[in-house]
Order: sequence, then C-alpha cells, then structure tokens
Amino acid sequence: QVQLVESGGGLVQAGGSLRLSCAASGRTLNNLNMGWFRQAPGKERDFVAGITWMGNTYYQNSVKGRFTISRDNAKNTVYLQMSSLKPEDTAVYYCAAQRLRATMNANEYGYWGQGTQVTVSS
Repeated sequence: QVQLVESGGGLVQAGGSLRLSCAASGRTLNNLNMGWFRQAPGKERDFVAGITWMGNTYYQNSVKGRFTISRDNAKNTVYLQMSSLKPEDTAVYYCAAQRLRATMNANEYGYWGQGTQVTVSS
C-alpha cells in the first residue's frame, strides 16, 4: 500500500503562484506513475498533470505553460508548481499513483491522497 498526503494549498489572488506537495509513505515513488487531479464543486474529477516513473511529463491543455509537475525520488515527494493562477483553477487538488502506465484516466489510479483546497480569488 501507498499513503499519499498533499500539502501547500490555500487562498491566492489571480495571477499568483502556489506549490503543492505530495509526500508518500509505505514505499518509494521510483517505480510509480504519479498524477495530479482536481475537482471543483458540482463537477467531475479532472486530470491536471502526470509524470511517469522515468520522469516524462504530460498536462491538461488548460494548464500547459502555467503548471509544472516534478518529482524528487530522494525525498519521496511529487510537486505541482502552479503559476498565473486563474479563478477557474479553484478546486480540491488530489495526488494519485498507479503502477502500470502513464494515463489521464482517474479510474486507473489506485492510490489517492486526501486532497488540498486551492482557492483563487479575483
């Protein structure tokens, strides 16, 4: 089993930046594909960014150029650096992990954190 704990969320003005962290326990992250998802009130959970165990990254189109996903296997942590934040980025952000392949499909991720709230004010 893998336990994931997100941190770094909060309230920020439009145009500002936040860095989310996802710390893992139970095993190391080096053989896991990691992803960030978000869910706004009344909406489905959507893919945001992913990084494979080899370090390849991929993003939802709406965050390309603004968000960066990275991993530090020595610290057993995955990050989501968010800049140029917009009110429409407001959501609960979740960290997730899966063993098999890179994917944007939430149903293929077997391990999830509890989520951290990001609120962007206008």
